[in-house]
Amino acid sequence: MASVIQQRVKLRASPESLWDTYLDSKRHTALTGRKVIISRKAGTKFSAFAGMILGRNLLVIPKRMIVQAWRAKHWKATDPDSILVLSFKKVTGGGQIDLVHVNVPAHDYQGVKKGWSTYYWKPWKSSLKRIARKK
Repeated sequence: MASVIQQRVKLRASPESLWDTYLDSKRHTALTGRKVIISRKAGTKFSAFAGMILGRNLLVIPKRMIVQAWRAKHWKATDPDSILVLSFKKVTGGGQIDLVHVNVPAHDYQGVKKGWSTYYWKPWKSSLKRIARKK
């Protein structure tokens, strides 16, 4: 049975900057350390982690929301795409990302759930700390 992942992270950057980073191939690649090809346009395909994650942008609301059909390359052919919703908003001290990841296959639920923190939230926080130190 597929499951839902919900996470919230606060980062010391504007929500606009966070949105821009996620939808910019060069900045997203620098953040994760693995090649990302992505666009800011709805309907376009994307790949992340050197092709380990594949999908398509379903909805892009500038500076506010990203909705993607998303799947890991190792998922079973019978596993449907999951749906990822990222919402960006301003909070005290920076920006907040609310993540809802729906229809994640049970066999990869823990990996995907931990993966968001390991491969996105922690590196993003570290990157923003390095940038703040340079100022």
